[in-house]
Amino acid sequence: MIGSLVLATRNQDKKDELSSLLAELGICLRTLEEFPGAPDVVEDGETCEANAVKKATEIARYTGHMSLADDTGLQVKALGGRPGVFAARYAGLGASYEDNWRKVLHEMEGVPRECRQALFITVAAVARPGSEVHVADGTLEGMIAERPMGDNGFGYDPIFFIPSLGKTMAQLSAEEKNSMSHRAIALRKAKVILQVMIKQ
Repeated sequence: MIGSLVLATRNQDKKDELSSLLAELGICLRTLEEFPGAPDVVEDGETCEANAVKKATEIARYTGHMSLADDTGLQVKALGGRPGVFAARYAGLGASYEDNWRKVLHEMEGVPRECRQALFITVAAVARPGSEVHVADGTLEGMIAERPMGDNGFGYDPIFFIPSLGKTMAQLSAEEKNSMSHRAIALRKAKVILQVMIKQ
């Protein structure tokens, strides 16, 4: 049986989103603030899956509890797939959300609308201490907007435009985003994994 689930992130925006997506599971969600000595896991994998698995495994080992971690990448076609797995630190270590998306916008200057395709990828990993790791993924297709729009969300949300909705991710309400985002898709799959584990 699962006693609690540790969210393997110190990103408050991500914690809030994960907590909302996992609320219906009815299990105790814990954060790294409850484990002051928890390691800062270096995300040095070449894929989102590698980073998510590493974070979930190391935090599960340290805390002794089931752990969930996720990693998100942004692939922009006109940039040859960049920033990819380096999305969170594209403008350098310690870069802000705005630093990162402004760098993408700068590199996309002059790229016509029909060539601005982008893909968000999230991989979630669930690790039990000393046991196997399960992964689930989610993707969302969109475009890189020519300018930032919207005040909601975080990360690249202000410049990730969804043609079918006519909005950027940052123009969506939390409820709208959590119904269709790449992270929401990955977490829905992860919840199925967790529901099975809860019964074990």
